[in-house]
Amino acid sequence: MDSGALTLGPNLGPEIMSQIDLLAACSESAECLTRSYLTDQHARANDLVLGWMGKAGMDCGVDPVGNALGRYEGRRPGLPALILGSHLDTVRDAGKYDGMLGVVTAIACVKALKDAGERLDFAIEVVGFGDEEGVRFQSTLLGSRALAGTFDMSLLDKRDVDGMTMAQAMRDFGLDPARVPQAAKRPDQVLAYVELHIEQGPVLEAESLPLGAVTSIAGATRLEVAISGTSGHAGTVPMVGRKDALAAAAEAVMAVETICCGADELVGTVGRLEVAPGAVNVIPGEARFSVDIRAAEDMPRHRAVNAVIGEIREICARRGLTLELERNHESPSCPCAPWLIEQIARAIAAEGIALRRLPSGAGHDAMAMAALCDVGMLFVRCAGGISHNPAEAITMEDAASGARALLRFIRDFEPEARRAVAAL
Repeated sequence: MDSGALTLGPNLGPEIMSQIDLLAACSESAECLTRSYLTDQHARANDLVLGWMGKAGMDCGVDPVGNALGRYEGRRPGLPALILGSHLDTVRDAGKYDGMLGVVTAIACVKALKDAGERLDFAIEVVGFGDEEGVRFQSTLLGSRALAGTFDMSLLDKRDVDGMTMAQAMRDFGLDPARVPQAAKRPDQVLAYVELHIEQGPVLEAESLPLGAVTSIAGATRLEVAISGTSGHAGTVPMVGRKDALAAAAEAVMAVETICCGADELVGTVGRLEVAPGAVNVIPGEARFSVDIRAAEDMPRHRAVNAVIGEIREICARRGLTLELERNHESPSCPCAPWLIEQIARAIAAEGIALRRLPSGAGHDAMAMAALCDVGMLFVRCAGGISHNPAEAITMEDAASGARALLRFIRDFEPEARRAVAAL
C-alpha cells in the first residue's frame, strides 16, 4: 500500500494539544491534575474521548471495566483488530501527556482514515484504559488486565482511602462488577497492541530525536526494608557501640546506588525513607525504606536484587541490628515483539528520523496486554525526561511527528509478518 497517499492535516499538532488540554481539565483538584479510576472526572474524560471516537467514525462505548473503547471496521465487519491506545488516569499532581497522548493520537490517525474514506484489511480498536497508575485502589493496570483476560476478581474487594470497595465504585459508575470478565478479548480477535507514549526519560532529547522504537519494558522488583536498632540520647551514647538504624540505612542506600551503577540499563532507587523516633537529639532506633530495582532484562535485575539483599544483611549483621525484608512486588520484563519493532522502526525512518531503539524503564499497559497478544511501543520525546510531574511537556511538532509515524505504521501494518517470524 502507498503510505504516502494519505497525510494528516496541517492543524494536527494544535488539535492534539488542544484535546489533551481538555482532558487535563477533567481533574479532581483545581490546583493540580489528578484523575483517578471510576471518579466523576474519569467519566468526564470518557465522554470527551467517546465524542472524538464518534467523529472519527468509530462505534464506541464504555466496556465492563470502564475503559473507553472505539472500533473502526476494516473492509468487512468482524475482522481481527490492531489495538491502539493508552491510559486516561493519572498519578496525583500529574503531567498531562502521560497516557493521554497515546489515546488522542490514535483517534487522530483513525479520523484521517475515515476522512479519506479508507478501510484496511483489519479493524482498528482504540482504547482509553480507565486505570493504569493504580492510585485509587493501589493495584495497577486494571483496565488493560481486564481486556487481556487477566483481571483478578478478588481486587473488587479492595478499598480506597474513603473505605469504598472497587465493586461499589463500579456500581456507582454505572457498571456491573460481575460483568468485568466480559471485557476480555479472545486472542483470535486481536492482531497486536501498539502504544504511543511519551518517553518519560531523557534519552531521545539528549540525542535530539523526536521519536524512538521501544525494545522492551523493564521488569521491576520492589523491597520493603525495616532496620531496628536502639534509640538513645544523642549526647550521651558513645559513637562506638551505637545501634543506629539510620546509619545502617544510609549504608544500604549507597549499596543500592553502587550495585545498580554496575550494569547498563539497570537502575535502583530508594524512593521512601522513614526514621523513628525522628527527633534531632535522639539516635534513630528504626529506619524503614523502599527499594525499586528495574532492568530491561530479568537476569541483571535478579543479580542486582540478590546483591542488594546480601549487602543489607551484611550491614545489619556487622552493626548488630535486626532486619526485616519483604519482596512486595515482582514484575518480569516485557520484550516488544521483534516484528512490531521492525515495522515501527520503518515508520519512524520513513519520516526522515534517525532510528533509535531503546527500552522503557517505566511500566505501561502494554505489559498487561502482552498476556493477550504481541505488543509494540513508539516513544515521543519529552522535555528534560520529566514525567509524573506538572512540568511534563512535549512540543507541538513532536506530537505531530508521532501521529504521522503512527499513521504510517497503521497503513503499512503487516500482520502476516508475525507468522513469518514464527516460522523461522
